[in-house]
Amino acid sequence: MLSRSITSMAPARGVRGVHDFVRGSTPGGSYKVPLNNPKIIGVYSSRGSREYQEDAATVGSLQLPPKELQSSLKRLKMPYEWDPSSSGSDFLAGQVAAFGIFDGHGGKEVSTYLKENLFKQIETVKSSDISDLVDWTKEKHAGYFKRWRGGAVSRWTKFASSGNRPAEGEVMTLEERLNAAFLQTDRLILDKEEKGKRCGSTASVVLLHSLDGPSQPYWSAKRLSLTVAHCGDTRALLCHQPTGRVIPLTEKHHAESRVEASRLRRMGAELLVSDSFGESRWMGVVENTRGFGDGEWKPSGVTVEPEVTTRVIDGQEHSYLILLTDGLTSLLSDQELVDLIRKSFDPTRAAKTIVHFAEDLGASDNCTAVVVPLGGWGNVGGEDTTKDRREWRRRRFGEMNTRMQRM
Repeated sequence: MLSRSITSMAPARGVRGVHDFVRGSTPGGSYKVPLNNPKIIGVYSSRGSREYQEDAATVGSLQLPPKELQSSLKRLKMPYEWDPSSSGSDFLAGQVAAFGIFDGHGGKEVSTYLKENLFKQIETVKSSDISDLVDWTKEKHAGYFKRWRGGAVSRWTKFASSGNRPAEGEVMTLEERLNAAFLQTDRLILDKEEKGKRCGSTASVVLLHSLDGPSQPYWSAKRLSLTVAHCGDTRALLCHQPTGRVIPLTEKHHAESRVEASRLRRMGAELLVSDSFGESRWMGVVENTRGFGDGEWKPSGVTVEPEVTTRVIDGQEHSYLILLTDGLTSLLSDQELVDLIRKSFDPTRAAKTIVHFAEDLGASDNCTAVVVPLGGWGNVGGEDTTKDRREWRRRRFGEMNTRMQRM
């Protein structure tokens, strides 16, 4: 059964919350556009042949501290100067469009919790929460975390352990906020969800922040800050408008991957075991070595710490952003996924195109695609280099399927 769903959470009166709209600036004020419009963002899911749907996706607009966004841009390898006052208002300066995709395993409880709560935690987590979060993680999991100092948030644990207070005006970076929010959410999952010990979920979250003055929504912004917080094997891809080439934004967090191999090496190489299909699994069981839940495996090195990257892009030079679960990426290459929708003018139809093509190739896993149009939408350059290969694969699977039905 196929379904399309976008989750939006309206804020309580007088309380900052995750919005289901974005605002843009006009000479006389601002305008508002709903994000749950299928012409704005496309979300489409199929449970494949699985009994349950364990994928989830959510879309929203967050309000983050402008000073924090400004400080994060200054800390990039190529620092970017952005003046929040040029946005037009404090609301527009702190407005960040957010997109999340979650692939559950062992049950839908964790992915559903993330869909309903992660964005709220990203918005509300505070630097004063970090020391307690690190202490709880070390005490709860021990093992791998026994000597852990907080990783990306260790700057704040040092303040707490030394008894010193941060300098006046010191703010979190976006990377620190996202790490703290992921840790906080994982703590809530493991405390509240009984199945969180053996059930889990991967996650990819993309934040888009307009750097234009005055500020405009991400799809019409000339300059955008794009931040990805990622753990597991969900996928985020960007389409380069002039060439149509794919720009991968995430890397699989499997035990044999470049990033994870060095992180897990101190736990012992003998813990990486190949299963009967030749796939490597940590301790012979765990495929994803980063993710939410999976409390039983956290002492052995599974972590919820996201890999966070930020880049400043020209919105007009990129056609769309795609978020995908591994039911799709296990069947189609990154370039095939981008090429599939290069002629699309409707993001929801584009998301359906991706999922339906995977079904044509015999997809059995849950499949979810989120398509986010950017400034270059509807005008992809270059050539469709994978068209012949895609059609050959579709025909080949059809022939095999017909042959099997005759047996």
